Amino acid sequence: MSTLSRLRKIFDISSRFRASVSLGDAMENRIPDLISVKDPQLGMRIFLSAAMNMDSFRGRESRRLLVEMLVDNNWFELYWETLEQLKNRKILVLPEAFTDLMLGYEKLGRIEKVVETFGRMSQFDRSPDVVAYNCVIRVLSKKELFLLVLAVYNHMLKSNCCPDVYTFGILLDGFCKSGRFKEALETFDEMAERNIEPNKITYTIILYGLCQQKKLDEAYRLFNIMKEKGCAPDLISYDVLLNGFCKLGRFHEAFALLQLLERDGYGIGIHGYSSVIHGLFRIRRYNEAYSWYAKMFKEGIMADVVLYTILIRGLSEEGRVGEAVKLLDEMSQRGLVPDACCYNAIIKGLCDIGLLDRARSLQLEISEHDQFPNARTYTILICGMCRTGLVGKAHQIFNEMEKLKCLPTVVTFNALIDGLCKTGKLEEAQLMFYKMEIGRNPSLFLRLTQGIDRVVDVDSLQRKVEQMCQKGQFLKAYKLLVQLADSGVVPNIYTYNILINGFCKAGNINGALMLFKDLQLKGLSPDSFTYGTLIDGLYRADREEDGLKMFGYMSKQGCEPSLSVYKALMTWLCRKRNVSLAFNLWLEYLKNLFGCNDDAINALEEYFNKGEMEKAIRGLLELDFKFGNFTLAPYTILLIGLCQQKRVHEALIVFNVLDEYNININPPSCSHLIKGLCLKGELDEAVYVFLYALDKGFMLLPKTCKFLLRHLLSQDKTAVALDLVGRMKSFGFDVDRYLRYITKSLLPDYSEGQATEVGSFNSLNNSAAV
Repeated sequence: MSTLSRLRKIFDISSRFRASVSLGDAMENRIPDLISVKDPQLGMRIFLSAAMNMDSFRGRESRRLLVEMLVDNNWFELYWETLEQLKNRKILVLPEAFTDLMLGYEKLGRIEKVVETFGRMSQFDRSPDVVAYNCVIRVLSKKELFLLVLAVYNHMLKSNCCPDVYTFGILLDGFCKSGRFKEALETFDEMAERNIEPNKITYTIILYGLCQQKKLDEAYRLFNIMKEKGCAPDLISYDVLLNGFCKLGRFHEAFALLQLLERDGYGIGIHGYSSVIHGLFRIRRYNEAYSWYAKMFKEGIMADVVLYTILIRGLSEEGRVGEAVKLLDEMSQRGLVPDACCYNAIIKGLCDIGLLDRARSLQLEISEHDQFPNARTYTILICGMCRTGLVGKAHQIFNEMEKLKCLPTVVTFNALIDGLCKTGKLEEAQLMFYKMEIGRNPSLFLRLTQGIDRVVDVDSLQRKVEQMCQKGQFLKAYKLLVQLADSGVVPNIYTYNILINGFCKAGNINGALMLFKDLQLKGLSPDSFTYGTLIDGLYRADREEDGLKMFGYMSKQGCEPSLSVYKALMTWLCRKRNVSLAFNLWLEYLKNLFGCNDDAINALEEYFNKGEMEKAIRGLLELDFKFGNFTLAPYTILLIGLCQQKRVHEALIVFNVLDEYNININPPSCSHLIKGLCLKGELDEAVYVFLYALDKGFMLLPKTCKFLLRHLLSQDKTAVALDLVGRMKSFGFDVDRYLRYITKSLLPDYSEGQATEVGSFNSLNNSAAV
């Protein structure tokens, strides 16, 4: 449609004309003629001047045509000039005039101009209405500038402009897609507080967020609430919930939902089939996945790029890269263009099976396409190289990536930093971290971290953005955040964890603690891995008291210690001969478990303190089995700790109770127990534990075997020693390796000539490794 046709159509659909100033009948009658002149710009000026206050100008169709004219003819400057003329003539400009400008800029992807238009409304004595706020919030959300989104939203509330259901839909969508589910749920609750009824879209967004958090039961409850309130779910709502069930392998609920979907009059679409096939691939039920794939084709539904990517990724992860490549060819034959995700899946599959050269060749091959490779392609290769110790090659690929202006992501940096740490190149890792943080605009970084209003963390940056918005400096706030995003890659908690672990392993605990302080100043929250690494590092540095303080600080900060943290702390406490504290620590862990009874825990503590080890261990096992929380680690840690504390009889009780419950005790526990029993002179029990290890197929270390044989021979138990040697041989032990210090004279019946060194009993005593 031509520009003149559009202008005429806008006037045709105008039911009546109301100008804020009287233009006279003659002028009103001449407008269509003026629009028809050869200069459409003149017509546009006249139209805007006269039509700003038409009732019908606010109609959706009229405004759509206006936005099309703006975009097609690039009349934005003309539009602004006309608005300035209206302002000079004291003619009130409607908020819709600015909203249409914003929509036009948004269509062209000129986000900065959208924000600028929003900010300039105050120059025309107009306050943004809910539509204008929604427009700017939407474009900022798409750019993931959530600090500015929140600042604009707060400005909206302070301006007494009430958000509508569309406002909340934009906020919820942005929060959920960026993984900020806590803020999403808070925003959803705020809707109820404002008496704004959620619609189908907002319900579906929250369903998506809950499914992403693996809160499927809550999602299903919300799904039912949605139906009870008369908001009928559509196919998208069903697909979101179905995808959630399939991702977690809950196919019983997934198939029940499919039946419900069909009963409500919907057919299973491509998204539904993709979710089921993807879920089956995740749990390696390949035959069922292919059955659904065949069923889909029978229904006349053709696979799209997303489904092919799922199939290619599933096969590649299983190491069946050849079959994945065949599917790639099939895609092309069907007229589908593979995207970066398809190629990345195959490149990752090649890296996973060690074919790094082939992966690199494929990456170079697809580099001929403009859209390939992307940052993820390079990141996959860098991860693969670093896993195999080829950090130098990984660094080369990283440099190549920068030359091609393919910007590294936080995952790229993390992979390279981790590789450098694991190869002991801690200084290079730290330099890479600084490069990541400062990026391509070090002056901006330094400017923001100095002065009175310096930005040191997310909270201070949020305050700065809020202040700018309250002053109407929306464009300035936008430019600041875009500069920050472009200046470097923000390190996440995983980045800090890699470096902290590297420093701890290198024995530089002070450097690790400085990083710990730095990450908190940046507004990041340490996780269980952070604390666990530091606790382990402090104990390695013989700072036991500081390790316990760190554990206490962790709890105060509301970070729930994971099982691995408890295991690490218990191990160190046992090494420090503090078995009682280790036991009490495990009881504390059990107290935090849902449903654990404090009285039962207190009874176990009393048993342990009284030395009634058997009752204590049996009680622990009963609790573990009751709550389905059994893990062997705490028991073996306690067993080894008791041996180290020379409480061997109590350790043997732990061993016997575990054996009674048919729980396999691991080789290190057996070795410590054998050594402890030998030192106590309890050789029969030591032999019993050794035979237990043989029966379980454990290949105990040579030093453990030598230690036991030496003590047997020193107590004139040669026959028992010979019997053990025979059993070891029958179980596949390399007897020469295990008996190099055992001589024929000491084992006269061992006559196969396999003991190679001859010596006296004293030399055996002096040489045997313990």
